[in-house]
Amino acid sequence: MKRNDRLLTVPEVLAELGGVSRRTFYRWRELGHAPKCVKLPNGELRVWWSDLAAWLESLREAA
Repeated sequence: MKRNDRLLTVPEVLAELGGVSRRTFYRWRELGHAPKCVKLPNGELRVWWSDLAAWLESLREAA
């Protein structure tokens, strides 16, 4: 985690991904294809911005 890193809510992650549906995001989680998440004591999920960026980078195809 970087000093300026922040936790994103699921709606913020979905917006960053260009409007992916909540259902799709949770399906990706079920399949193990989503970015790493933090589960809070109240059951809500958060994603560190740096983890989202690293996950997106891992999906980049070599051109």
